[in-house]
Amino acid sequence: MSLMRLLQCKPSGEIVFREPTSGEVPAYAILSHTWGEEEVVYQDLKKGKSKSKSKTVNKAGWRKIQFCAKQAAADGLEYFWVDTCCIDKKNAVELGTAINSMFRWYQNAARCYVYLSDVSKPDTGVDDQRAWEEAFR
Repeated sequence: MSLMRLLQCKPSGEIVFREPTSGEVPAYAILSHTWGEEEVVYQDLKKGKSKSKSKTVNKAGWRKIQFCAKQAAADGLEYFWVDTCCIDKKNAVELGTAINSMFRWYQNAARCYVYLSDVSKPDTGVDDQRAWEEAFR
């Protein structure tokens, strides 16, 4: 498997990069989504704690990352992957390798979440999980 940069949510809530060094990639979740105008990119997360960090968490794309982190944790997964910020798109070699590896990355994920930014969950007061599961069988 090609180099895969993963994300990890620390107990403090901070999201950090983790790059498996042994060549063995741990179990991870992966996010499928559509791109918007305010995506969090690799450079945003690489900056770490600074004034630019507050700009990052105010981007619309940050909600996707939080969603994936929360759902991965709920499913017992420590690591997750989101293309917008796990690939350094300014590095042509890395981008090309990632594009060629993406099918395998999705295939090998322990979980794949879909983020539908334009669909809201109706507030019916009851758990609609069963209805969703039945709708997608």
